[in-house]
Amino acid sequence: MAEVHWLAAVQQLRADREPGVLVTLVAIRGHAPREPGAKMVVSADRSWGSIGGGNLEETAVARARSMLLRGDGVPEQLDLSLNERAPVEHGQQCCGGEVSVLLEPLAVVPSVAIFGMGHVGSELARILSRHDLELHLVDGRADRLAPERLGMLADAVAGVHVHHAPVPELVLGQVPHGTHVLVMTHDHAEDVALCDAALRCSHLGSVGLIGSSAKWRRFEQRLAAEGHSAQDLARIQSPIGLPGIAGKSPAAIAVAVAADLLSTFARERTGLDAPS
Repeated sequence: MAEVHWLAAVQQLRADREPGVLVTLVAIRGHAPREPGAKMVVSADRSWGSIGGGNLEETAVARARSMLLRGDGVPEQLDLSLNERAPVEHGQQCCGGEVSVLLEPLAVVPSVAIFGMGHVGSELARILSRHDLELHLVDGRADRLAPERLGMLADAVAGVHVHHAPVPELVLGQVPHGTHVLVMTHDHAEDVALCDAALRCSHLGSVGLIGSSAKWRRFEQRLAAEGHSAQDLARIQSPIGLPGIAGKSPAAIAVAVAADLLSTFARERTGLDAPS
């Protein structure tokens, strides 16, 4: 079987939404089994590439998996001696040199699904597309997803997925685990159907509903009548957006919602608010 290039391995982990660690041999002093720049990628149960094999590589893989287990988000550097007198935990090998190894965590990128590409949804998509995340744009109206209208996302950093869905609730089952859902369609009946379906999906992250407190009170009653408990209903945030950002224009609302999402992403990275 052909060896998988480290970059392809990184891309595969990203597509699988699986964390990993990029391990790079950054410097050598004396003799070492590989040259500086050699790389490998490590996940919880797989690895690709090599930085030289032996106890050097075994030590690096063990450290990488410890980082994954702890959820570390900060790179680490290992300085290892490659001789028979070095402690085994420091990578005992007989090359006689010393190496420095950099371990860089590869976090799972956030995923966001915007249901409703109206004025606020379009503004929000424009903002989020400039961030490193997976973005799903969903609408039952084909014209709202027309290429000429989405030209604003041509230079997007994010991976953008467009879903023309006459029954938008079906898309909820297609988005990745931990996806943060924002319900902001043009139709209240569609909004409540999406909220109902989202509460029945255990794989989602946060669920936000655009609108006023009065709208949410009406929705609470309807969703409770559908059998959702108070604990279920607490999963939905409404109104949405970071408090303190004034303005009712679509752009202002989108900024507030994006800021709140970025705060949520930061909490997830530190393990304080991990998706269920």
